Amino acid sequence: MALLERAIILEELPEADSFDVIPEGTYDAKTTQADLKTTKSGTGKYIRLRWDITGPTHQGRVVWQNLNIQNQNPMAEEIGQKQLREMADAIGLTGKITDTDQLVGGHAKIKVVIRKQDGYDDQNDVKRVLPLHGDAVTAPFPKAAPTPAQPVATGQATPPWANRKASGE
Repeated sequence: MALLERAIILEELPEADSFDVIPEGTYDAKTTQADLKTTKSGTGKYIRLRWDITGPTHQGRVVWQNLNIQNQNPMAEEIGQKQLREMADAIGLTGKITDTDQLVGGHAKIKVVIRKQDGYDDQNDVKRVLPLHGDAVTAPFPKAAPTPAQPVATGQATPPWANRKASGE
């Protein structure tokens, strides 16, 4: 037996954290952790991301995302690399990734779904990572950007294709 230095009033203690899944939806979130892990088989690598939800609801809740970056299954590796690209684009990361710390602190919208599991509790998964406001902050990782069509200089106030639509062509 050990006497406490002071009495602990149970009603004043914070409530236990809930590990229930959050509803499916899109949430604002921030990456607060990114670690490189080895797969259970020992033959691959993945990045484990921690997303802390910042709004509009469920602030403070955490959702995890695993991104396969090296896997014996080429399809699993390709999916993971596409997810990494989507995440990097969404947070405005440019250039190349050399350290998982580059992924920490990124703000984005995450689309969360619920994965049903036989014999286990349901789990949240991050299905998509989208820019927080419209398009990505920058154009990370060089890629061909579509070139907007330029009106042909015809001396007309409206471009030629606008006239065709108006005349029903």
